[in-house]
Amino acid sequence: MRLYFITWGRKKMSPGLLILIAVLFMAWVFVRSWSVSAKTVMAPVYHGSEHGKKIALTFNVFWGEEYIPQIIELLKEDNIPVTFFIGGQWAQDFPELTGEIARAGHEVGSHGYSHPHPDGISKSKNLEEIKKAEEILEKVTGSKPVLFAPPYGERGKAVLEAAGEAGYKTILWSIDTIDWQRPDPSVIVSRVVDKAHNGAIVLAHPTAPTVSALPQIIKALKGQGYELVKVSTLLEDLKTEESKETNS
Repeated sequence: MRLYFITWGRKKMSPGLLILIAVLFMAWVFVRSWSVSAKTVMAPVYHGSEHGKKIALTFNVFWGEEYIPQIIELLKEDNIPVTFFIGGQWAQDFPELTGEIARAGHEVGSHGYSHPHPDGISKSKNLEEIKKAEEILEKVTGSKPVLFAPPYGERGKAVLEAAGEAGYKTILWSIDTIDWQRPDPSVIVSRVVDKAHNGAIVLAHPTAPTVSALPQIIKALKGQGYELVKVSTLLEDLKTEESKETNS
């Protein structure tokens, strides 16, 4: 039986070895591509597109129910849609307020169920938190949430993997009002307006100073030419941008 070789430099390689190398190379490319794709899916979103003057106001809700009606009314006056990330336990305790938020046309995302430190629990426990909140929020609002704001902004591997497995996009922020410290309303306004940028995601909570600051924030941002939108709108813009880059 005659054996054929392919010469590579000074070394000779059999067709079988060459095929094996090709197969291994293709496998490496596939694994690398899958790994990059998985990281992209898991990566949290901090802001939207830098090319459009849009900003999303968000409210993480696990307390402060006494301020929710005022916030809804203020947003209604200016026809501003925002994204509320609501804790499942809170929605369970205040189903009417949760429903009112949804009926007012605002976007409802998940803030988990019981507000633990996500980085301190396992992936399975994170998944349990997310799914339990999902069941309640879907029952109260009629829609399954698809956006997830982890408590305390914790974003370890277990958190991101659990959110991805449950079909959620993890949302963080690029501007933090730090309003949970309840500073003077002017401080909250300054923190948002001075750092405003295209695609910004603003983190806020239902507090008395936030209620006082909200009309000023809306007026100032509109005055700078910003359109105030839901987080999902920013995500749509990012998706459109990525599609154009891929096709260009």
